[in-house]
Amino acid sequence: MPLAFSTPPIPLSSAHLFAAFFTFTYVGSLYLSKAARLSFKNTEAEGVLYGEERLKQKEERWRNDPEVIRARLFAASVSTALNVVAVYWLLHSVIPKKELHKYPGLALTSTLARLGLTLDFGQQTALWLIFPCLVAPVLYLGPLYVEYFSETLPGQRRWSFQNNVLPLVNTWTGLRNYVVGPITEEIVFRACMLAVYQLAGASRTAMIFLTPLTFGAAHLHHAWDVYNRFGRNDYAARTAFLNTVAQFTYTTLFGFHCAYLFLRSGSILPPIVSHIFCNIMGFPQYVEHLKMFPNRRGTIQLAYFLGIVGYIYTMIRWTRADDSLYWPVTGEAPRY
Repeated sequence: MPLAFSTPPIPLSSAHLFAAFFTFTYVGSLYLSKAARLSFKNTEAEGVLYGEERLKQKEERWRNDPEVIRARLFAASVSTALNVVAVYWLLHSVIPKKELHKYPGLALTSTLARLGLTLDFGQQTALWLIFPCLVAPVLYLGPLYVEYFSETLPGQRRWSFQNNVLPLVNTWTGLRNYVVGPITEEIVFRACMLAVYQLAGASRTAMIFLTPLTFGAAHLHHAWDVYNRFGRNDYAARTAFLNTVAQFTYTTLFGFHCAYLFLRSGSILPPIVSHIFCNIMGFPQYVEHLKMFPNRRGTIQLAYFLGIVGYIYTMIRWTRADDSLYWPVTGEAPRY
């Protein structure tokens, strides 16, 4: 348990400033260097088929170019480290000097604990952290059921380590989507963000349902990429708008899930695992799954339903650490 305060040590306005700092440093870092910035021709593309991307020009830099991904992964990693240092600095400045003299490493250990960078799960063993990590797979019971009948689950006939695992870690897009992206985003937009709002005395409701808006907003810059890749015309503008609205909605809703997991468990591991798992699985394709196996329509619908019911149950039963700074026992005095 990190050093806790009986009253909020910082005002809410300071938490807002830190949240803005976290967001702008993370997103802004992606555009600092020329290698990380996207580059497009400033002319409307001709001959682009409806619903398809245009051809990439030789001198352009697109989001999935290996050079761009490498530069952005480095930038995101550096900005994440900077944000962690900012939380450390904040805690070092609010912890009483006599406590720092008595326990020289208190600011560091408190920072790591508040950011959930620990396997401690209160008085329970670290193995208990497995349970909150399984909440997202429970929600995906329907898609996993379809994967089973498609024989694409690990160990089945159409699954292989070379085709299903290696691309997740030995390609630049894989490293971005399934490793560096989820880890850095969760540390910044969940751990750092919620840590400062906890210090400011924000309510759990606000932390769960309002802080993810910054996570959703951090994805709005992708609209410019979509607009250019689809030809810089009216159709491209509509596509960029719809794509941005959908992505903002999905990432915000997903942020609710991860914020709740972090506050309940006090660990950043469950949100990171959930983020990686959901990126791998993608958005559930309910209608397509029913079309794939029309003879199993009823069981697929049941699996989707049981996934939702199981998700509600496990979010309550499988996520609560027994001594969480962020989620104290009912009746216990608030700690900040």
